[in-house]
Amino acid sequence: MVSETLLACAYAAMCWWVGTGVILWLDRLPPKTFKWSLTGWTVLLLLSFWGIYESMQEVSVANAYLGFGSVIVMWGWHELTFLTGWITGPRKVAQRPGTTGWARFKQSLDVILYHEVALLINLALLWLIQSDHPNHLALCTFSVLWFMRVSGKLNLYFGVPQNGAQYLPSHLSYLGSYFPTRSVTTWFVFSFTSAMAVWLWILTQTQLGLIEATTGWVLLASLLGLGILEHAMMVLPWPLERLWGWALSPKRNPMLDKPGLD
Repeated sequence: MVSETLLACAYAAMCWWVGTGVILWLDRLPPKTFKWSLTGWTVLLLLSFWGIYESMQEVSVANAYLGFGSVIVMWGWHELTFLTGWITGPRKVAQRPGTTGWARFKQSLDVILYHEVALLINLALLWLIQSDHPNHLALCTFSVLWFMRVSGKLNLYFGVPQNGAQYLPSHLSYLGSYFPTRSVTTWFVFSFTSAMAVWLWILTQTQLGLIEATTGWVLLASLLGLGILEHAMMVLPWPLERLWGWALSPKRNPMLDKPGLD
C-alpha cells in the first residue's frame, strides 16, 4: 500500500514538474515556432479527450493514472495557448497608470478573459462527458487545477511579494503591469489557509480510515499539495530556476532581450 501511495505521489509530481517545464521551454522558443507547438499540442488535446473518456468508464488504478495524466495534457494546452498569446483576452496593452477600483478590475479581466472562458467551456465539456460514468477523477482533477488557478490569479491581482513578472515572455511583458508587488495580503492568508485546511482534512480523513486511500485520492491530494506549493512560491524568495532551470535557460530564450516584439 505504501509503495502504491508513493508511486501515485511521484506520478503527480512528475506530471506537474515535466508539464510545467515543457510549457516554459516551448514558450521561450522563437515566436515562429509557436504554430508548430500549438498544432502538436492540439493533437495531444484531442488524444487527452479520448483518454479522459476512457478513464471515466470504470474505477480502476489504470484509469486513475490515465484520467489524471490526460487532464494534465489538456491543462497544458490551455497554458500554452495563453503563454504564446494565442488565447488571452481583448486587451493586449499595459494597465493605465493610476487605475483603481472597478476600472482596474475590468482591465485586469480583459487581458485574460478569453482564456478564462475557454477553461470554463472545457470544464463544462468534462461535466457533460462525465454524465452516467462512474469514474469522476478527471473532472475532479480539472476542478482542482481550476480552483487553485483562480486563487492564484486573484493573489496576483491583489499583489504578492513574488509575482513572477520577470519570467513573462516578451510578447506578454505587458501583463507585469497588472501584478502589483505587495506584502502578504488578507486574500493570500485566506486562500492559502483554506487550501491547507482542505489538504489536511483529506489527509486526516484518510489516516482515520474514513476515506479510502485510493490511487485517485492520492493523486488529487498530491495535486492540491503542489498547488499549495505554488502559492507559497508567491511569498518566498525561491526562484523558479531551482525547479525549472533547464526550461528557463537564456540559451532557450533568444527573444527575452528584445522587448516589444510580437
